[in-house]
Amino acid sequence: MASDNNITVVGNCTRDPELRFTPSGQAVATFGLAVNRRWQNRQTQEWEEKVSFFDVTCWAQMAENVAESVQKGTRIVVTGRLEQRSWETNEGEKRSKVEIVADEVGPSLRYATAGVTKNERRGGDFEGGAGASAARNVPNEAPAGHSNDEEPF
Repeated sequence: MASDNNITVVGNCTRDPELRFTPSGQAVATFGLAVNRRWQNRQTQEWEEKVSFFDVTCWAQMAENVAESVQKGTRIVVTGRLEQRSWETNEGEKRSKVEIVADEVGPSLRYATAGVTKNERRGGDFEGGAGASAARNVPNEAPAGHSNDEEPF
């Protein structure tokens, strides 16, 4: 399914990923990402910088891989979609936020090197190979029955 809601950001992880599990046992990892934009002001010739902060959510095997591979300060590339989530606090206040639901997370190799260890393939949780397109899971979706109106854990 094609979507017009795709985003790719490169930034630094602002906190170690927090790995939790839904009541049904589905892994979910969340972490913060700081994305810096730097430019030279043409009038003053001074360098200016703006930082944007994003919360990132990963599901399933990717959540476990991210929790094991990424730590605070790691420069990473995240591709996914923007999703708005709304909830009500215990005090009855309505809150909402926009976060990135990741489809892919990887190290940025611009200023660093990385080693890759391939995980053993799990049934139904892969892409590629003969006949996989008909059987593969939708990338990084919340488990069936999960409501975006509540915290995932």
